[in-house]
Amino acid sequence: MEREANLNYVIIGNGVAGIHAAETLRQLDPNGTITMISDEVFPPYCRPMISMVLEGAVPPEKLPIRSSSFYEEFKIEPVLGNRVSAVDVDNRAVSVNGKVYPYDKLLIATGADPRRIKAEGLELKNIFFMRTETHVRQILATLPTVRKALVLGGGLVGFKASYGLLRRGIQVTMLIRSGYPLSMQVDSEAGRMVWDELKAHGLDVRIGVEATAFEGKDSVTKAHLSDGTLLPCDMVVIGKGVFPARGLVPKEKIKVDAGIVVDEHMETSAPGVFAAGDVAESIDIARKSPWVNAIWPEAVAQGRIAGMNMAGRRTAYKGSLSRNVIRIFGMDVMTAGLITPPEAEGFDILKVADSRAKTYRKMVFKGDRLVGMVMVNAIEQGGVLMSLIQSETPIRAPREALLKPCFNFKQLMQM
Repeated sequence: MEREANLNYVIIGNGVAGIHAAETLRQLDPNGTITMISDEVFPPYCRPMISMVLEGAVPPEKLPIRSSSFYEEFKIEPVLGNRVSAVDVDNRAVSVNGKVYPYDKLLIATGADPRRIKAEGLELKNIFFMRTETHVRQILATLPTVRKALVLGGGLVGFKASYGLLRRGIQVTMLIRSGYPLSMQVDSEAGRMVWDELKAHGLDVRIGVEATAFEGKDSVTKAHLSDGTLLPCDMVVIGKGVFPARGLVPKEKIKVDAGIVVDEHMETSAPGVFAAGDVAESIDIARKSPWVNAIWPEAVAQGRIAGMNMAGRRTAYKGSLSRNVIRIFGMDVMTAGLITPPEAEGFDILKVADSRAKTYRKMVFKGDRLVGMVMVNAIEQGGVLMSLIQSETPIRAPREALLKPCFNFKQLMQM
């Protein structure tokens, strides 16, 4: 089938999903027009590395993942420093500050925005989110005057902020609602091990407490907590997680749930409109239901698949899988898939812990398939286990074999 000449492709977002979609489009369609719209002006960069910049392990100049000539090289028209104000599905156009950009195929790759909190005094200086390159630059500029920091949230963002600030020698207090840090990434046993490691390096974790107000003349100096405590602090980092940036989507035209709902071709309910990355809600391989897995490797894969389908090459996306590998001082943590399954739905859970070696393994099975795992330390075979989850490979050997630190993968598959 011959492709229409000179299609107009519009991509909203210049994150990893957007750039991989653009590169794929250009490879498959050398003549189409590609317009990329983003509210950021910094070159495409590695968002997960901003926490490494915060802790001082990586300099800020290492963040970019594409050169300054990226847009020119791929013949992309960049529209940077502005958010899309409207998406007109009926007339196939998007608006930016009154200017209209028509499209034949549209990709929404807007990522996710930090979750806001309700508290008085949020207008004070030295209260930050930690989501973008700009955020981490602002935090770094403030560090020389900071002795005590308050981090709100014990999820991945809050953890990375706390860890980075601790590595900088700053006293950190973390406030979390759940009973342990990283409750969305690990189970309670692993969470307690993470907590112990953080406490051993000076982190003050307070459970079930929230910040209700901040005070200070110009910059924040104190936080009022829900338990009545008044806590001195020179900096606040709001790390309450993220939520898909789908505010620009006309919900009467495009189906949304937690994220923008897409089919196996990354296409939304509106023909010609696609979504990819942290804003997209696709089938989760382990859960077998729609889910938003806002992680870097899935954004890369989804961007490529979206680009192929936008260019007319029909390609299916199997689905996403949550996974994380986290280094916490002297501790390694790896998780993948469904780690806290519903109790009444036929899942089997096997786990083993060695307090002396500080190791922990948990495997979650559904029938003869591995659907989730948590590992603390001795994670060398984690990639194999994750592959078993992704490929939905039946486990023929005794499942207890996977709990051993050095199981024989070849024997496991032959039994």
